[in-house]
Amino acid sequence: MVYLKFFTFPNAEIEFNFFIEIKRTCYDSFYPFQVLSRHGFEKIDFEPITILYGGNGSGKSTALNIIAEKAGIHRDSIFNKSNFYMDYVNMCTMDFYSHIPENSRIITSDDVFDYMLNIRNLNEGIDQKREEIFEEYLDSKYAKFQMKSMADYEKLKKINTARSKTQSKFVRGNLMDNIKGYSNGESGFLYFTEKIEENGLYLSDEPENSLSPKRQIELVKFIEDSVRFFGCQFIISTHSPFLLAMHGAKIYDLDENPVKIKYWTDLDNVRIYYEFFKKHEREF
Repeated sequence: MVYLKFFTFPNAEIEFNFFIEIKRTCYDSFYPFQVLSRHGFEKIDFEPITILYGGNGSGKSTALNIIAEKAGIHRDSIFNKSNFYMDYVNMCTMDFYSHIPENSRIITSDDVFDYMLNIRNLNEGIDQKREEIFEEYLDSKYAKFQMKSMADYEKLKKINTARSKTQSKFVRGNLMDNIKGYSNGESGFLYFTEKIEENGLYLSDEPENSLSPKRQIELVKFIEDSVRFFGCQFIISTHSPFLLAMHGAKIYDLDENPVKIKYWTDLDNVRIYYEFFKKHEREF
C-alpha cells in the first residue's frame, strides 16, 4: 500500500532566494537548509518500502523528520527544531494516493531507547517490590497472631495464604509478571511490533540501532509482512545490510551527489561487508 506518493525539498536556488529575503541577523544555524540541497536531493517518489541510505551527516534522518513534520505524523520523542525549521518545511510539497491514516507515526532511536529504559526501570521496581514481598511472606508465615476483631480479617487472610503456599507461589500471587526475560534487543523489537498496526504509514530512523542481526532479520520479515498483508507503507533511514536487502525496497543513496537510486548490493556499505566476509570465507 502507498499512502504518500512523492515529496519534494527546496533546491539550492529556492534556498538562496530565501536567504536574500530574510533580515541580516546572526543565527547559530540555518538548519535544515543546505543539508539536502548539498546533495542535490530534491524529490522522493515512494514505494511501499522506501529506504534512505547514507553515512552520518548525509541528511537521511533530517529528510525523515521533515517528511514526518510536513505530513503531521505522530511522534513520541521531542524533536529539537531550529529557527528556520518550519520555514523549510513550508517550502516542501507532497502528494498522496490516499489520506494518511491516523495511526501513522515516526519511530526514532530515542523512542526505542526510552521504551527500553522504562522496562529497565520497571524491572528495578519489581525487584525491590519482590524483596518486600519476601519479607512479608516470612513475617506472615511465622507470625504469632490471634484475631481480635473484624479489623484483623485481612491480616488473617494474608497469614493463612502464606502458610498454605510456598514462598514462590506467594510472591507470584502478589507481584505483577516480571518482564526481565526481555533483553534490550528483544525489548527494542517488541516496541516495533507494539507500535506498528494495520493500514499505517511508518517512518523509522535507523531501527537497527537497538537490534542484533537476528532481531534485524526478524524485523525485516515483520515489515515485509506488514506491507504485503496489512496495508502498511514504510520510509526507513538505515545502513543495515539486512534492512537494505528487503524485497522490493526502493533505495536512495544520499552519499551520492546528486542522490541516486541504487540496488542494495551496489551500496558502499554493503560492498565492504561482502569483501570482508569474502576475505575470511575459508574461516567459515
